[in-house]
Amino acid sequence: MKIKKGFIVRKVGGENIAVPVGERGKSFHGMIKLNETGNFLWEFFLKDHTEEEAVRALLKEYDVSEETAQKDVQAFVNVLLENGFAE
Repeated sequence: MKIKKGFIVRKVGGENIAVPVGERGKSFHGMIKLNETGNFLWEFFLKDHTEEEAVRALLKEYDVSEETAQKDVQAFVNVLLENGFAE
């Protein structure tokens, strides 16, 4: 899975915000606020990776349990897929 093309992430007022650009802006009108973990996963999924790879990356980057990492990745992936942000 990976993030579809047509989004950029910018830091605005100390917040990481993903915004649509180009053609993507015609189909999605809004912004996506990313917390620290969300930004990490967004950047991770700019390249094609599995959910399991994302869990391992979170475990390496953050001091969290495997259960927490799995729940966070699953929740993030669900939002991406439900909104058509990933393929």
